[in-house]
Amino acid sequence: MSTTTPPRERPKRDAGRTGTAARADGAQLAGTRRGSNDRHGQRWLAWIFLAPTILGMGLFTLIPIVASVILAFFRWDIISAPTFVGFDNFSEVVQDPTVRVSFLNTIVFVVVAVSFQLGLALALAVMVQEKMPAWLRVFFRSAFFFPLILSAASVSIFMRYLFNEQFGVVNWFLSLVGIPAVPWLTTPGGSAAVVILVYVWQNFGFSFLLFIGGLASIPVETYEAASIDGATGWRKHLHVTLPLLSPTTLVASVMAIISALQVFDQPYVLTRGGPGDSTRTAVMVIFESAFQRLEFGQASAIGVLLTLIIMAITAAQFRLSKRFVFYQ
Repeated sequence: MSTTTPPRERPKRDAGRTGTAARADGAQLAGTRRGSNDRHGQRWLAWIFLAPTILGMGLFTLIPIVASVILAFFRWDIISAPTFVGFDNFSEVVQDPTVRVSFLNTIVFVVVAVSFQLGLALALAVMVQEKMPAWLRVFFRSAFFFPLILSAASVSIFMRYLFNEQFGVVNWFLSLVGIPAVPWLTTPGGSAAVVILVYVWQNFGFSFLLFIGGLASIPVETYEAASIDGATGWRKHLHVTLPLLSPTTLVASVMAIISALQVFDQPYVLTRGGPGDSTRTAVMVIFESAFQRLEFGQASAIGVLLTLIIMAITAAQFRLSKRFVFYQ
């Protein structure tokens, strides 16, 4: 006689464990979904915050750049429809003596102004970082940076009165020591000197702050070791400060050159590019071609050439930096 064994029932504690595991798996799955939703929401929130910047860069930077490059191959005076002329604008620009002189003036201005600006900023930064009260250091930092926040046009108008040959304050001070009035703004050399001085005075504060930050990052132990080795005075700055400050110098020089290549306000307000073409710069020619002669195609061609020059000089700086820049 055969007997059948009834199926063994699972203990209640196993059923309880299974229910707990199921709830844990469900909670983990819900947590994963919730984390995914949170990341998705954060991603959308990031895009919402970035949208104004992206939109602004697209409307006011990217689209104008593309439009300028395209317009460089057309002849357009706003009134009539654009006419495709190929590379004619570039050939006319290269053959124009005014454009050549303006680019030469710009290069000379960059060499003199940037050298003066970086040298002055570095010297003042080293002086300020030397032993002096903290309040005095803060005062000099604010004073040297202050001209940078002023309007370049308003500063140039003020300086135009200071350097006026007839009633300028500068010539009045010179007359006190018996020096005759100097025609600052009516001679090629004097006008160029005034433009460079005004530009450097207003812009060296940014380079000054960069050098201040670079000097603050140099370890004090390095100077102490140099002093033990016998380096004092200018030798310490020559063999310690300058090499360790080379990355900051690279950044300061790149930004200073890019800014100087686009100089416009100071020469336009002070001299209108004169006398003759002695202070006419590349950006001034772009302005005159576009808004005075309505030759927007040629103005765009000059802008493209200036952009290529800026890119080439910047690339050369970074290329040469591999030999001269020392990273700690």
